[in-house]
Amino acid sequence: MKLARFGGLAAALTVGVLTLAACGTDDNSSTSSTAGTTTAAATSAESSSAASSAGSETSSAGSATGSASETSGASGAALTFEGEGFTCAEGELLSSGSSAQGKVMAQWISDYNTKCNATINDYGGGGSGKGRTDFIANQTDFAGSDSAMKDDQLTEAKDTRCGGADAINLPMVTGPIALAYNVTGVDNLVLDAKTLVGIFGGTITTWNDPAIAALNPDATLPAEGIQSVHRSEDSGTTDNFTKYLIAAGEWSFEGGQAWTAPGGTGAQGSDGVAKAVAGTVGSIGYVEWGFAKDNSLNIAQIDNGSGAVELTGESAGKAVGAAEITGTAPDLTLSLDYATQEAGAYPIILVTYEIVCSANNGDKAELVKSFLGWTATDGQTELDSLGAAPLPADIQAQVVESIKSIA
Repeated sequence: MKLARFGGLAAALTVGVLTLAACGTDDNSSTSSTAGTTTAAATSAESSSAASSAGSETSSAGSATGSASETSGASGAALTFEGEGFTCAEGELLSSGSSAQGKVMAQWISDYNTKCNATINDYGGGGSGKGRTDFIANQTDFAGSDSAMKDDQLTEAKDTRCGGADAINLPMVTGPIALAYNVTGVDNLVLDAKTLVGIFGGTITTWNDPAIAALNPDATLPAEGIQSVHRSEDSGTTDNFTKYLIAAGEWSFEGGQAWTAPGGTGAQGSDGVAKAVAGTVGSIGYVEWGFAKDNSLNIAQIDNGSGAVELTGESAGKAVGAAEITGTAPDLTLSLDYATQEAGAYPIILVTYEIVCSANNGDKAELVKSFLGWTATDGQTELDSLGAAPLPADIQAQVVESIKSIA
């Protein structure tokens, strides 16, 4: 289901600074198998109103594939926790996974515990791969992941974790991946997919390389060597970044959560990559936007084939608008168009998911439903202050309906 390209989405994503604290997970599916206080309440209300009715009408239908613009025209009030029929619940929950959503999840847990006098445990982090592994091994009640679980993981989770019920992927926060750089005398750098393939693949080794110079005719590029920085552990950020390189730049190395290209320097977590770039002249690394901003790093503009695009909430929103839902409700796996050439669209984005059993959650079911219901409603309105972006209104409505079906 194509994400609706309407003013509310652009408004919502423009406010979002899209940080997503760190990242360490799987991929935003490119196929059907891979699956408190608020400064942005007014904007979130505006964005949610575009489809709060229509989205919910379609979210419970079987296959969700199709154009979201077909279902997102209705107007209505912003989705709220109480308004959607959610109530507070008691108990404890364990979770781990994507460091990209770590900052957001920490705030959500704190706010929910305060609101509901609950005792949800601190989010474990550890990266998307760990989150999925912990979830399948029944060590956690839900997992955070930058990538939807693939078919084999879904089958294993169904058989060994969810008692025969399906595990489902619920997109919860969207965000772009920044190309943060530290280059002497350069604070306005333009790159594209092919130059990034050369830089991270080791064939472009100096900053004054002709390919980079052609994209930056007005810049004085130094002859200093390029030091690329990648994630050292399995990471959803790596997965999504390499998906972009494969789709738009003909990357010849294997994609996935693990970095497979030779050379470069590995760093642990998004925070590690950001600190490595900050401390190394001539370096460049891929990292969630918020970490680049937190470390005051320069961020490259990306030419997607239609001109250089600065990373903003609005430009990321245009790329999110090209995504499709390829899962079958209540699973809402997204397929992102990494090769989009839409003017003004920043193409290197990710979506972080919460992964949960659709049923057989036992005595945790009501608390899982309540907490995730809060993150998908009231929790969305505070993402601006956390450097993250709220869900597009039509997707938000479908996520809420999927959460309501959890048993």
